[in-house]
Amino acid sequence: MPIRLVALDLDDTLLRNDLTISPRVAQAIEKARRQGVKVIIATGRMPFSVRSYARQLGLGLPAIMYHGAMVQDVVSEEILFRKVIASPLAAEIVREAARLGIYVQVYLKERVLAQEFTAWSEEYAKLASVPVEIADLEEALASEPEGVEKILAMGSEKELNQLATRLRQAFGIIIHLTKSKAYYLEVVDKSVNKGAALAALAAQWGIAREEVMAIGDSYNDLEMIRYAGLGVAMGNARAEIQAQADVITLSNEEDGVAEAIERYVLKDESAVLTKNNRGCDIT
Repeated sequence: MPIRLVALDLDDTLLRNDLTISPRVAQAIEKARRQGVKVIIATGRMPFSVRSYARQLGLGLPAIMYHGAMVQDVVSEEILFRKVIASPLAAEIVREAARLGIYVQVYLKERVLAQEFTAWSEEYAKLASVPVEIADLEEALASEPEGVEKILAMGSEKELNQLATRLRQAFGIIIHLTKSKAYYLEVVDKSVNKGAALAALAAQWGIAREEVMAIGDSYNDLEMIRYAGLGVAMGNARAEIQAQADVITLSNEEDGVAEAIERYVLKDESAVLTKNNRGCDIT
């Protein structure tokens, strides 16, 4: 079956290391769109730092944000779906991180809140091009009646693994833990992941699972890579991510997204492919 829907992770997938989109990738996406293929962004990022890329590519469709905790129309900015972590639970998670001395940020629609400004805050603000607001997180959460889309903890893999173990033991049945980078541990509602959001959009548009291609590089992409009829891992993805993909393309610095779109959407047979351990192709 032809590919009718392509979902693209943002960081380390669609974006090069300098946070730009290569001309070849942009051209491949434009060609796919001209053929009637729906192309969407599926990311852990917040709306503000997603819309500029979507608009740069002329993508007028909804984007999956916060790992699926929010789906927003990038043109009208209308929120089509939102699932939050309840404020009392979010406060408990923040306290648990504080006990381990781990820096956290909480996300509320278009806002990022942190207890203090640190090197982690500075790095994140540059990466996502968003301001990090300093606030008393306990007070901020107490005054927020609904909840927050995401909590992000930053630290070494050892520190984050320790926090993840504690959070799973205490709240495992009501939260979902994932990683977008080795030093980012992200907490969302248990029902939230990119795969579930992608499946919902595909169903809404009458697109079969076999007609979906999803491309990503990290743990937070696994659910959509598994869901898609063609799950693609980037060449820069960790080995455990690549092992669960149908296709392994080139890295984000080598136009891996373009390579996959050209081969599987535009049907450019010039792409050189071999087989991986799941019996599918590797660029």
